[in-house]
Amino acid sequence: MPPTALRLLLKTLVIVCAISVSTSHAQRPTLLFREDWKETPAELPVNQNHVANPDLILHLHGSSKDLIKKSNHDQPADDPYYIWSGRSVASNWAVSLQPKSGPFDLTGQAKVRWRSKQSGFRVLRIIVQLENRDWLVSDVGDGPSDDWREREFVMANIAWRKLNMELIVEEHPVVTDADLSRVTQIGFTDLMVGGNSHACSRLDWIEVYARPSR
Repeated sequence: MPPTALRLLLKTLVIVCAISVSTSHAQRPTLLFREDWKETPAELPVNQNHVANPDLILHLHGSSKDLIKKSNHDQPADDPYYIWSGRSVASNWAVSLQPKSGPFDLTGQAKVRWRSKQSGFRVLRIIVQLENRDWLVSDVGDGPSDDWREREFVMANIAWRKLNMELIVEEHPVVTDADLSRVTQIGFTDLMVGGNSHACSRLDWIEVYARPSR
């Protein structure tokens, strides 16, 4: 092959590869995992045996962690199997999930979907642990509702604050340089103690749409 033609071929291959990589990154992330808890009797506290997805590790946080319940009721007949914070009266609480596959990328068009139901003044928020072990909590959340409802959160639209994981409280100021490209855990908290059924958070299922980190 003449040198000119070879150079042209190499340039074409480089351009095609660059377009392929760019297109791949622009695609919306697919479902990384979903957790909706095993359909077993209610139990206190929730534990790894209640996790339906075999590729996830459950973590509980706060001095009230042994009071976070996997709940369910016989009535109504469609009552889901869910996480309930109402008994966590001693301190703030948090629940997180860690994929066994390793860190994942929440940049770009990554998102979280869940079905939840809060009572009182509770607002359920997303928490993430970065690879450097820092914890962050979202500024947006899912507030009170008279019935179960589904919500979707686009990660690019969220502002984050550092989360003090000993107290389960947010810190100031807003984190402007959060690197969500290598997240190790993701979960939820309402940053409040439980107050039984009239002041609590409930989470039925959670879906995370993200890419495995490179």
